[in-house]
Amino acid sequence: MDKWVSSAGGFFALFIVMYVSWNQLGLDGAKGLVASMGATAVLLFAVPHGPLSQPWAVTGGHLVSAVIGVACARYIPDPLLAAPLAVGISIGSMHYLNCIHPPGGATALTAVVGGETVHQLGFQFALTPVMVNIAAILLVATIFNFPFAWRRYPLAWSQAGRTGKTTPTNKTT
Repeated sequence: MDKWVSSAGGFFALFIVMYVSWNQLGLDGAKGLVASMGATAVLLFAVPHGPLSQPWAVTGGHLVSAVIGVACARYIPDPLLAAPLAVGISIGSMHYLNCIHPPGGATALTAVVGGETVHQLGFQFALTPVMVNIAAILLVATIFNFPFAWRRYPLAWSQAGRTGKTTPTNKTT
């Protein structure tokens, strides 16, 4: 049952993300961002109680990385330097802000190598489509996991989060 819930949740979340991203960026510009949100969906629906799946990690990781990626794309003319610098600075920033979310690295990378449509948005990229996608995917994760007591998301809302007990998706607490 858990595997089916994970799969269906990922489908619905990515359907919304793809709709938002393609409307904002077009097909070419959306590829990188949709990929990073796809990785987020794996975390939110396959391991909803993991520390990298929690709302602050998802929100902070993507937003900080988007802003850093845009700054690197704007102020470092060589993408060969801007792209790895955006990812490296994003990793360090996520560490300091306690919001490590690996797909955030892909969001930073997309801001640099995502093409002209992404570059034209500038820092607006962090709000639309990134923040809109974050809100959508977190909302779907919360609603979709709610009917299943062992999958309540975020972790603080679950019985496992309050008691520290092990559940099928929370094997180590």
